Amino acid sequence: MAHSAEPSIAALLLAETSRSPEEWLQLGTLILTRSIETIGAIIIALGVLRALVRWVGQHLPGGRERISTESIRLGLGSTLGLALEFLLAADILSTAVAPTWDAIGKLAAVATIRTLLNYFLGKELANEQRQSEPVKP
Repeated sequence: MAHSAEPSIAALLLAETSRSPEEWLQLGTLILTRSIETIGAIIIALGVLRALVRWVGQHLPGGRERISTESIRLGLGSTLGLALEFLLAADILSTAVAPTWDAIGKLAAVATIRTLLNYFLGKELANEQRQSEPVKP
């Protein structure tokens, strides 16, 4: 979610030392929100790196890993779903402190996208699991 209307952490820290409880809450929420967003970004980066390493390992001559591209894709999708959970948590936190109709609308859009992504990802994971199970006579 865009944070252009929010003051920066540095601006809040360098402001007067006598802050109201609301200003302390705003500062704490901003720091917590940015921390959670950073965790989400790290999860995305690690998931993309893992998928890339697995894909390259699969395509190198003499590569030991024989993983289906579908499995790599589903692993990445699962990681992205987890990252979206963290990003949604950050959005909820920032919206809970000072909600505007714009922020509530963006939160609703993110929540809808996350829910749809997780729903379809779950269906694909179940389908992949069914296909990988041995056929019982």
